[in-house]
Amino acid sequence: MTKDEAAYQADVREIGCVVCYDAGYPGTPCAIHHMLSGGSRIGEMKVLGLCDPGHHQNPPKGSGKIARHPTRVAFVLEYGSEESLLERQNQLVAERRARLAA
Repeated sequence: MTKDEAAYQADVREIGCVVCYDAGYPGTPCAIHHMLSGGSRIGEMKVLGLCDPGHHQNPPKGSGKIARHPTRVAFVLEYGSEESLLERQNQLVAERRARLAA
């Protein structure tokens, strides 16, 4: 992993779960979920911060959360595509970096 990739993932962890963030819970601890293409990871910058247990996998009963694993279709229907979540997360990373630089 390069320094830029490590810094990006550190920012993702600071922001927390992107789904929880937009639900009004910024900073929810998250795991790094690697996006895939053809069953293979598509890079260290194509990752989503998703809470675990919760939006990444194993949502607690009664939490109302839909997990990416193993319910990908339901996850996408509820929260949007991984690509749209990545765009939102990248916006949050840019905003965070701008605040820190100010």
